[in-house]
Amino acid sequence: MKLTKTLSAMAIALAANAPGAFAAGHLSEITVAYFLEWPMPFQYAKVRGTYDEVLGVKVNWVSFDTGTAMSAAMASGDVQIAVSQGVPPFVVATSAGQDLQIIDVAVSYADNDNCVVKAELEIDRDSAKELEGKKVAVPLGTAAHYGFLKQMDHFGVDIGTMDIVNMAPPDGAAAFAQGALDMVCGWGGALRRMKEHGNVLLTGAEKTELGILVFDVTSAPASFVAENPDLVAKFLKVTADANAAWNDGCGVAEMLPVIARDAGMDKEATKETMDAFIFPDVAAQMSDKWLGGNAQTFMKGVADVFVEAGSIDAALDTYEATVNTGPLGTLN
Repeated sequence: MKLTKTLSAMAIALAANAPGAFAAGHLSEITVAYFLEWPMPFQYAKVRGTYDEVLGVKVNWVSFDTGTAMSAAMASGDVQIAVSQGVPPFVVATSAGQDLQIIDVAVSYADNDNCVVKAELEIDRDSAKELEGKKVAVPLGTAAHYGFLKQMDHFGVDIGTMDIVNMAPPDGAAAFAQGALDMVCGWGGALRRMKEHGNVLLTGAEKTELGILVFDVTSAPASFVAENPDLVAKFLKVTADANAAWNDGCGVAEMLPVIARDAGMDKEATKETMDAFIFPDVAAQMSDKWLGGNAQTFMKGVADVFVEAGSIDAALDTYEATVNTGPLGTLN
């Protein structure tokens, strides 16, 4: 398998260069990372300037292609909060020593993150072993990477025979459309484009049954959270309010076109994507199912899979300290 320990080397370098604490009370602006073609309720508040108004600081928004790039930006001090960072890239960074913390569960999306096999190969779940020796593009250190490893393990596919290349989902989708790949993994708008040229092996529900949870978090450097707990709590409150308006249906008609424009998508694609998303409320996030214990256990499982695959050098003994529910708990 043409897969080196790129993740470990990168994450260790990021951790070594991580900045110190952020000065409390002296912030005039912050920078927040998010994804394009990944529509979420918070974007309505983003566009309306609600975050700036409630936090009392200017909020700059910067889009990224992968969660690993978000980790790099937080390590350099260029980004203070990352919205909807995948759990696997978070695990890669913290396993290497980067002091990041999960501050909420952003979204659960088992059907919006998957791998797609080229249609011409006519490979399905019953013939998945035929993927051995094939070329696949995977965004390393992401939820798609973890899902790929777990699915190949489930089907008994020897990934050591595969030609695995590291590609961000938009690039992978483009290469897949050109016929340069046998399988490709990704999420969001890129995944929809991938499906135009192939098929998935497992549905979201089937992946969940196998224990392949797919959810994103809001993360931030631990020093930033420690120095600015009130600001972080206000940020999470704006997000929670936007989620509530979407979840109960009262805000959908007004929010949808705004979110679609901000995500760089049309309304139909936005609605289709968000219909497959789950935005847990604060009480659910604080429960044992999520940040009350299960998320920490799940992260340990993700790390152990990455260690076994040779993607990272070592896992933490526990991921308890990587979750900080303090600011979120003030909203409960």
